[in-house]
Amino acid sequence: MLRFIGSSFYENLMMALDTLRGNKLRSFLTILGVVVGVITVMVISSFISGINVAVEKQVESFGTRSIFLYKFNIGFSHGRRTQEERMRKPLTIEDVEALKQLSSIETAVPFLNVSNNFWGSKNMVTGKNGKTSSAVQLQGTLPEIEKTTSEILIEGRWFSRSESDEKANVCLIGSSVVDNYFPFGSPIGETLEIGGAEFRVIGVLEKKEQLFGGGGGNNDQSNRIYMPMGAALKLKPDATDLFILAVAKEGQLNKAKDDVQDMLRVRRQVAYGAPNNFSMETAASLIDQFQSITAGVAIFMVVISSIGLMIGGIGVMNIMLVSVTERTREIGIRKAIGAKQSDILLQFLIEAATLTGFGGLLGLFLGWLMTLLVKLVLPSYVPWWAPPVGFFASVGIGIIFGLWPAWKAARLDPIESLRYE
Repeated sequence: MLRFIGSSFYENLMMALDTLRGNKLRSFLTILGVVVGVITVMVISSFISGINVAVEKQVESFGTRSIFLYKFNIGFSHGRRTQEERMRKPLTIEDVEALKQLSSIETAVPFLNVSNNFWGSKNMVTGKNGKTSSAVQLQGTLPEIEKTTSEILIEGRWFSRSESDEKANVCLIGSSVVDNYFPFGSPIGETLEIGGAEFRVIGVLEKKEQLFGGGGGNNDQSNRIYMPMGAALKLKPDATDLFILAVAKEGQLNKAKDDVQDMLRVRRQVAYGAPNNFSMETAASLIDQFQSITAGVAIFMVVISSIGLMIGGIGVMNIMLVSVTERTREIGIRKAIGAKQSDILLQFLIEAATLTGFGGLLGLFLGWLMTLLVKLVLPSYVPWWAPPVGFFASVGIGIIFGLWPAWKAARLDPIESLRYE
């Protein structure tokens, strides 16, 4: 016991480790709440960060100068559509041509959704291998799609202006369409039957990172076919579900937003002072919308993980109080041979911090393993701040909840402690 006099931080740490080794099961059960709290921090922070990164990549793939226009509200935060929203008239090809005339706009590209416009056996895309599907997203567009970054061509070519004007049955297909219909060779020059008509494949598009883990059907961003606008209208002459992607000229995004809004308000006869009867968003505004939602989830994460850490802290306080009682005679001997109150206080604080610190490290390890499992089905990215925050929070819990037991131990009367049996 003589070595306890004036013990250093290192010596206190060694004593704390000896105590933990001597009570392995009790120590583990004590830190279980801390472990759960740290795992919660790791998993939820990685999930939120992964979703944020995936959304940013998805939105920014359209270009940071892009302006998204649609009759319905675009974004992540709106709920059920209002009656006013449902009554809005669609955007038109004429709107696209008018946008192209604005001095601040580099180009404007329409996307006409004709995915759900067929019936019976024609409600499918059919390949030569006999495979059929009604889940492929079918979009009509114009050759100007080549000037945007919304899609990247990796094989073949874009359709030409003459093919667009002639309403030619040609198409560009996503990587998932290639996997489903042409798994054993290049699809260029091959045909697909769409809505009862044969379309020749002229280009293959780069695989897109899947939002929320991807999946088949409509959730797959690469399960998509683009065709000339005229060809799409041949399949469904009365299709009106038009989305417009406008690209601002370099350095003119703010001016372009004002120009686009003013022009569409005039064309759609919006009264002065009345809200827009269309939606206009940019990549930055969509990302801000999504991050405002995940911020709420992050707050929920803090609350849940705090509960776990609080439970762990209460367990630490309880076990440290038991430890003080069990080691009363040891404390009396230490004080009798010269240990100060600060030495006793420091020893028990270090024991508590070491206990929860090990809980934090175990939680980080298990949390990291769980994020790898989550990554198999959902975007997951561990932010740099999560491990240090989890570890220091666990150590802080030990210090905070170990303070009262440590103070109680430090104030024990050495005479009474020596009499304790």
